[in-house]
Amino acid sequence: SLSLSLSLSIRAEMVRDKSELFVTVPSLFRCPISMDVMTSPVSLCTGVTYDRSSIQTWIDNGHNTCPATMQVLHTTDFIPNLTLRRLIHLWSDSLHLRQPESGAAPFPTVSKQQVIDSIRKIENNMEKSLNYLLKVVEFAKFSDENRKFLAKIDNFVPTIVGVVSNAYEIEVFESIITVLDLIISESGVKEQVHRLMFKSNRDCLSAFVSVLQKGSLSSKIESASVLESIAFDVESQRTITEKQGLLYELYRLVSSETSETAMVEAGLSCLIAVSTSRPVKKELVRFGIVRTAGKILSCSDTVVPVIEKSLKLLEMVSTCTEGRTAISDDENCVAAIVHRLMKVSSATTEHGVVVLWSVCYLSRDRTAQEAVMKSNGLTKVLLVMQSNCSASARQMCGDLVKVFRVNSKSCLASYETKTTHIMPY
Repeated sequence: SLSLSLSLSIRAEMVRDKSELFVTVPSLFRCPISMDVMTSPVSLCTGVTYDRSSIQTWIDNGHNTCPATMQVLHTTDFIPNLTLRRLIHLWSDSLHLRQPESGAAPFPTVSKQQVIDSIRKIENNMEKSLNYLLKVVEFAKFSDENRKFLAKIDNFVPTIVGVVSNAYEIEVFESIITVLDLIISESGVKEQVHRLMFKSNRDCLSAFVSVLQKGSLSSKIESASVLESIAFDVESQRTITEKQGLLYELYRLVSSETSETAMVEAGLSCLIAVSTSRPVKKELVRFGIVRTAGKILSCSDTVVPVIEKSLKLLEMVSTCTEGRTAISDDENCVAAIVHRLMKVSSATTEHGVVVLWSVCYLSRDRTAQEAVMKSNGLTKVLLVMQSNCSASARQMCGDLVKVFRVNSKSCLASYETKTTHIMPY
């Protein structure tokens, strides 16, 4: 991750651990000025890439040339080199730095006084806050004690939320979201962030849109996690879902073909938290959430938490007409729901029964009923009835059996002859 590469603070081409293992730092990753691994690579108009803080200092000192080529700069604007930044992320993630000797605790690289000084400097100069934010990230990642310490610092949370609404660099957004994700569970932090973001005129959500669009994998997961944590009332849910592009970017976490399991789970959790109103459910249906959930449920490698949350989201969208119609029209989705009944967890079965009840009994959709019967759904429903399910699920199963009996007596007869081992209540 970005924070890992920053914490390395590599200032030489070779790094040695106690076992004499050398790790080569690619020269491409080093800033031509500082020779450090770049944390925020930006390119000049000459095409040469530098670390943002180093080249900014060079220009602030009155230079109007490219340090590497000495060409005169016709503009001093920077362009973030996102490709190189991602390569540095991948390289950093591939390193397996050894822990200190067994029993020895790692030594903190940022002290409490240093982090206090960094916060003060962030307050005084928000436009050049990245390097100080990185120290805060490193400090917060080190231990629970450090995270509690940060959460208790007066004006810390307001300071970093203030940076979110005033900054423009993706690296700054990522750093702040990482810190927020680390401390959001500390006492009072969630409520404080909620108040600062939703009870003021600040535009903090644009930062989340940027990170979900352009950020690293870990930053996207952290963004979804923070949004889920602060979406605990109707106002915050509405504000999040009405932010241009934000709901769609959360959906993309779930729907992308290349999404990692952790990203899909984080996206589903956040969508469940914010998708409480009918307009939002309709929008998710329009995006294609039913088809996406069906694919997730059909995949044999899908982990239990993702299955449960996919079905929970389908249960939520099945409360609106558009959601029920989309589910009924997707035979693969209906078949996948039936397949997962009684095979994953009690939560999965309960959510699945609600969805099937919504489309087959509440909407009386013949297409959905036929898809369930075709997938041996009647057998599954009767099995659920005899399991340790909730009273409401058992009642819904009873309703479904009545529907299937009316629509297909022959199917019911076939069921009774083939599954006589099921004893009725």
